[in-house]
Amino acid sequence: MLDRVTRAGVNEWEIPVGYVPGMRVPGRFFLSDTLAAILEPGAVQQLANVATLPGIVRYSLGMPDLHWGYGFPIGGVAAFSLEDGVISPGGVGFDINCGVRLFTTPLMPGDIKKPREFIESLYHAVPTGVGAKSSLAVSPAALTAMMEKGARWAVEAGYGVERDLARCEEGGAMKQADIRAVSAKARARGIPQGGTLGSGNHFLELQVVSEIYDETVAAAFGLVQGRVCCMIHCGSRGLGHQVCTDHLKTLESATKKYQITLPDRQLACAPVQSPEGTAYFGAMAAAANYAWANRQLIMHAARREFVRMFGIDYESMPLVYDVTHNVAKIEEHMVAGQKVRLCVHRKGATRSFGPETPGLPGDLAAIGQPVIIPGSMGTSSFVLKGTATAMERTFGSTCHGSGRVMSRSQAKKRMTGKEVADHLLAQGIIVRAPSEAAIADEAPEVYKPSSEVVQVVHDAGLSTLVARLSPIGVIKG
Repeated sequence: MLDRVTRAGVNEWEIPVGYVPGMRVPGRFFLSDTLAAILEPGAVQQLANVATLPGIVRYSLGMPDLHWGYGFPIGGVAAFSLEDGVISPGGVGFDINCGVRLFTTPLMPGDIKKPREFIESLYHAVPTGVGAKSSLAVSPAALTAMMEKGARWAVEAGYGVERDLARCEEGGAMKQADIRAVSAKARARGIPQGGTLGSGNHFLELQVVSEIYDETVAAAFGLVQGRVCCMIHCGSRGLGHQVCTDHLKTLESATKKYQITLPDRQLACAPVQSPEGTAYFGAMAAAANYAWANRQLIMHAARREFVRMFGIDYESMPLVYDVTHNVAKIEEHMVAGQKVRLCVHRKGATRSFGPETPGLPGDLAAIGQPVIIPGSMGTSSFVLKGTATAMERTFGSTCHGSGRVMSRSQAKKRMTGKEVADHLLAQGIIVRAPSEAAIADEAPEVYKPSSEVVQVVHDAGLSTLVARLSPIGVIKG
């Protein structure tokens, strides 16, 4: 399975130039021996394909949640020169700025006397499932503001507090958003979906801080042993999907226009600074801002349910952080001893900025960025912190989750949704979803073990462990 792939260190592997024709740089990925044994050959092929793209810098990188995706593998990271490099929707994904946010509460598990009733109240407060529509009457003008201002639009509209913005990657908005590059069809899909969870692997989960690995950093992040917290995982919904679809068509033509030879048409791309590349980047940033606003709205709805059910103060539920794992950004990184601006693609990969990196909130500047890595339904999630090692080796990147090892159709053949829910209930975990099929799709067995995936990045120094979070109840999309 790893034919011609060589070891480059402990849990580190290299795909040599020449693995596929036209590679400009080697591929590098991070996996334990156990995870390498179940790695899809297609994911290795895709990582090598990415290494053929013009202007790629240093390596085509894969995180330990690496698996097959559209164009780029999921868990893929690649940085491109602004002068001669490209931007590719395949390196971002259809769910632009799919991401995770975590907020804490002052509650202990024993304070939630009727957990099933509370999960049910959260389920009804946050529209969930395929085609879910919001109860908010978002006007076209409000949609424009969401795409331009991101989470700030939501906070200014009363859906949060100012401190929330400091604990969002990019402050909850990319300044390069260009709403002119967002089609009418994408806007139409976005209007009814602000504040909705969606489907697939999206979730809202009640968790308890079950283990602290680094007391000092956990305290700085606001994590306390035994406290209940809430994690939200979703993205830009139909708007982001349509943005990707629209611009893929344009960039397929641009690939031919700029005479870029590709090993896979799913890697359709254009020079970063070309009119087509600039238009995609602007539309992608607008969709990313919509996603930050969306998660802000969901968090607000969840906070209100905590207030209503338990009488706690709204501001006693601070945001730990919000990270994205499907985006391309212009960032400064050290290359050959010099600071250079690059277009960094992270698809199914999370930013892991180390201490003193520009852009971190002041109270975390000396510590590093919080990194949130969710487990599969029913398994532990983890909070880690960004590192200087990640800045040096992976353009400030780490994994985003566990990574699938089984398709949704295969999952449904193994266990019914009811069987999965009953199995989790026996462990004290309540699951609520629009259908049994939605539960079967996301059974814990269809993902790599989250603890092993996280251990790989911890041992490699790409992000270091701070806390483990155990699930109490899960709302699945």
